[in-house]
Formats: sequence, structure tokens, C-alpha cells
Amino acid sequence: MTEKFHEELALLKKEVEKMGELSKDMLEKSVQALKNQDIELANWVISESPALRELDDKIEEEALRLIALHQPMASDMRLVATILKMITYMTRIGRYGNDIAKIALELADQPHIAKMASIPQMSKIVTSMVDDALKAFETKELSYILDFKDREDTIDAMRYSIFREAISYMMEEPKYITRCTHYIMIARYLERCGDHACKMAEKIHYMITGERIEVR
Repeated sequence: MTEKFHEELALLKKEVEKMGELSKDMLEKSVQALKNQDIELANWVISESPALRELDDKIEEEALRLIALHQPMASDMRLVATILKMITYMTRIGRYGNDIAKIALELADQPHIAKMASIPQMSKIVTSMVDDALKAFETKELSYILDFKDREDTIDAMRYSIFREAISYMMEEPKYITRCTHYIMIARYLERCGDHACKMAEKIHYMITGERIEVR
């Protein structure tokens, strides 16, 4: 029974890693679609939303089934508990990617302002955090997430910088109001994704060590 449980738990972990990669890809490619005004890529991101929801439901059901049938203890229970938290954060990251992709479609025929006010650079930091959280989950190696506080501080600073820059353009030229408002919203979405990556890191740290920390 124990061997079967650990085989099923290993398969479940692989599904979580698959879902994490999908949510990261949706976020990363949504910003690429925005930057390159790539309608096809934006539509791909939007089309993946049902697959993300299906993985969320499937993983949750399997995790609850494993708890009910096997009543895991100690580190196994921490893993299952972490999985149930992570799928929520990953779903939200994917949804923000979906929202950015919709903005990319709306702005596809309008020129960018000031190289999108550092949004692509902010996106790279956020997606690197999501990627490193997933690596820590897969390998149980804490080194991937030890600097998350510093990266989160950088993301917060970039969000406010984008906000100030967008406001200045809106004040100078009213025709930029719609585009700059979208930039402000996207920066907020990316900041929230960074927050979710931090929460993932906290849960992964607990999964590995049994100790609770605050990254943010």
C-alpha cells in the first residue's frame, strides 16, 4: 500500500509541475504577445485557459483522494498540502496571463509607448520567480528561492516606476490614456504574480523543512 501511495504521489507531483509550466508559459507568452503585437500568440494563451482549469480540478481531486485513502503523515502530508495551495496560486498566475493576452489583442493595432514602460523587464523577473519556485518544488533545493525577498522588492519598485511613467505620459498626451491605463493594470497583474510566486516559495519551504517563513 505504501509503495502504491508513493507511486501515485510521484505522478501527482508531475501533474503539478506540468500545471506550473503551463501557467508560467501563459504569463510569459502573454507579455511576448503584447510586446510583439502577436495576435496568434495572444489567442494561444487565451485558448489554454480551459486546460489550466482542468489541471486544477484534476490535481485537487487526486490530492483529496490520496488523503482520504492513505491518510499521509509528516513530509508526505506536507507535500500534499503544498500541492493544494500551489494549484491555487498557479491558476491565478495563468488567469493573469489570460487577462494580459486580452489586453494584447486590444492594443495589437496601436503603437507602443516608451517601450511599454519596462513591462517586459518586469515580466522576466516575475517569470524567473515562478520558474525557480517550480524548480525548488521539483528538486527540494532551497537555493532557488532564497533571494525571493530581494526580487519581490525589485518588482514592487518597478510597478511604482511604471505607474509614475504612465501617469506622466497620460498628462502630456490625452490620447495615451487608454494604453497607459492598460500598462498600469499589467504592472499590477505582474506584481500579483510575483506575490503568488512568493507564496509558492513559502509553502515549498515548509514542505521541505517543516518550518514556516514569510518571503514578502
